[in-house]
Amino acid sequence: MRLTLPSGTPEGIPLTVMPVREDAVIGTMSLATLVRLVPSPRQEEDPRALKTASGHDRRRAELRATVQRTLKSQKGRNIPDYAEYIAAGILGKHGSAWSTPPITLWHAGEIAAMSDELLPGPGLRTLTVAPDAMVIAIDGETQTTAWHDIYQDPESFGLTYAELGRRVRIPFELYLGISPADARQIFYDRNVKGVDVAKNLAMSMDQRDLAAALANVRSAETGEGGDGEQPTAAVPADGDRYAVLADLPDTAVVAVADAAVGDESALCGYGWAAEDGTTGYGDSLASSSGEAEVIGVCVAALSLLEQYEDAPVVLLCDSIEAVDAVNTALRSADPATVHRTLLFPESRQLMDRLLRHRHRVQVRWLKGHIGHDLNETADAFARLALRRATGRIPASAARKEEARILRSLGAGGSPLAAAA
Repeated sequence: MRLTLPSGTPEGIPLTVMPVREDAVIGTMSLATLVRLVPSPRQEEDPRALKTASGHDRRRAELRATVQRTLKSQKGRNIPDYAEYIAAGILGKHGSAWSTPPITLWHAGEIAAMSDELLPGPGLRTLTVAPDAMVIAIDGETQTTAWHDIYQDPESFGLTYAELGRRVRIPFELYLGISPADARQIFYDRNVKGVDVAKNLAMSMDQRDLAAALANVRSAETGEGGDGEQPTAAVPADGDRYAVLADLPDTAVVAVADAAVGDESALCGYGWAAEDGTTGYGDSLASSSGEAEVIGVCVAALSLLEQYEDAPVVLLCDSIEAVDAVNTALRSADPATVHRTLLFPESRQLMDRLLRHRHRVQVRWLKGHIGHDLNETADAFARLALRRATGRIPASAARKEEARILRSLGAGGSPLAAAA
């Protein structure tokens, strides 16, 4: 006997929604539905959890990292207070004077199904999200994480699962099938762009609106704006300015690598510049500035190793953490020694490739941002790569900036050999 498989009714999580444009819907959902749709961001950033996670969950974590800030920022420190604020609101301690903004979600890929209108006129439909769909919070992730904390242990907040089910409906907007670049742009528009509020209006606002209060605290503490990158402290130009290169053979190929990370996501930009005028830049995923610097070193070294088949390659880097991590791996010939610094598979694969050439590669430290032409060029390319990756500079402007950086390098010469 052959069984006929069921068809017709799609499996998944049903949501009652109202379309607001061709690729976006709005609605409300229960807390139980939210935690099923969107995994805890804490878990998606936990290296130990990722080691034992399925391939699907790791890919999801990587995708989230392209459009979101990490919880290591001020955002993560806001979560406990936000959870307490939400719980107090549910319990009626704020009366009617409390609110949480809608959570903005992104459904990557095709949806399982969308029904016809449930009733003529209002436009309400049933959208079905497949069990393996990747739904990511591109705005409101602090709130999402706070909801996860409450749902994990409601009793610690003075609540019960029955109360959460009865009292909570979470408003959301859901973008369907847009590209990662578009999702990242929405994040950028919501979190970096903005309109200045008149001072007298801001002072009159009820500061019990914790969402606004937390945003104000974070803005004051991080000074986020412009490119969103952290300022680099000036390094005195006294003492030994550069790594010692006098012991290198004349055939050695020397380059400087640098990286740039932003607070808005796990994307990084990297850049490098060599004495022979060779340069390069790109973007990748990085869980920390240390991982970003390691990526920059690996990419630069692998590029030069391919170009110069027999010559030794020396990479200079202004991150002591990255230099130590790469050198430890090169000495031990064991990638596991550096994997604790590298969260994402792409960066681990780069390190694994570099180990095959460990006898031809050296990595040394130099002081950064003290006027060294190659270091300044690498830094400029890294920052340009980050701006391109996060959609903060149009392609035409990026090409002009690239040309300007190259002209600057050509005009400045290369003082590296003289400094040695």
